[in-house]
Amino acid sequence: MKIGVLASNPNLYSNRRIMEAGEERGHEMVFLNIKHCYMKMDAENPEVHYRGGKVLNDLDAIIPRIRPSMTFYGCALTRQFESMGVYCLNTAGAITQSRDKLHSLQLLFESKIDIPITGFANSPLETDDLINMVGGAPLIIKLLEGTQGKGVVLAETKKAAESVINAFKSLKADILVQEFIKEANGKDIRCFVVDGKVVASIQREAEPGEFRANIHQGGTASLIIPTSDEKKIAIKAAKAMGLKVAGVDIIRSAKGPLLLEVNSSPGLEGIEGATGKDVAGLMIQAIEKKLKWVVKV
Repeated sequence: MKIGVLASNPNLYSNRRIMEAGEERGHEMVFLNIKHCYMKMDAENPEVHYRGGKVLNDLDAIIPRIRPSMTFYGCALTRQFESMGVYCLNTAGAITQSRDKLHSLQLLFESKIDIPITGFANSPLETDDLINMVGGAPLIIKLLEGTQGKGVVLAETKKAAESVINAFKSLKADILVQEFIKEANGKDIRCFVVDGKVVASIQREAEPGEFRANIHQGGTASLIIPTSDEKKIAIKAAKAMGLKVAGVDIIRSAKGPLLLEVNSSPGLEGIEGATGKDVAGLMIQAIEKKLKWVVKV
């Protein structure tokens, strides 16, 4: 098969591994820089062109690896490939709704998945009730546009929470306010879901003095075996988003496992390094299964 990796940086570990895994399984892998693609919208003959005028009309599948800053254009390109009959491992619709933090949380609780108590308000006049709604301080304040742990603040007192909320509101920024799960101790579980199965899991632990367990924020990764309940939550969450590939973040609370976030372009370096699993190869296998491709050994 000819498989395109639609992304921004060919040197990123995750993108390199996907390219390698596809080639190892005998496929022709093509890296497609999102910024170098452009579209011809035509009801009878939709096309995607690549820098220099090359028409991308012979691809069997696309693996979208869209960074948050490129969500709008990257999803437009993914939709275009879908309209051309190219199989996309994650669809544009699934990526779009998973990137909308508010919408994704609404989809999760509609699917009866437990999440930390979360509040959202447009007006700064509702700050006091918003803080009380999630159980008071300490609490977490999240920018709706934040990624990789950026735009996430722990407010340890009510006064600090009011200051941060009002500062964000004065900048016209949309925020979520969320209860702080102290007993998680700066740890979370990342379950990597491929095609409806949890294929690998790690525990991420924040560095001392930090509450965010993201690897990008200096967190460390170690092997962990999730409980059956945690696996069920991860699978259910990926399904609620419509994602074939997802990184699902869960924390352990006194109330049981709670879902934090669903990532449509989860990184591979931390999870492959800690587990030793060929997660990139499993992503390629999911495409083979969908397109009924038989790998000749």
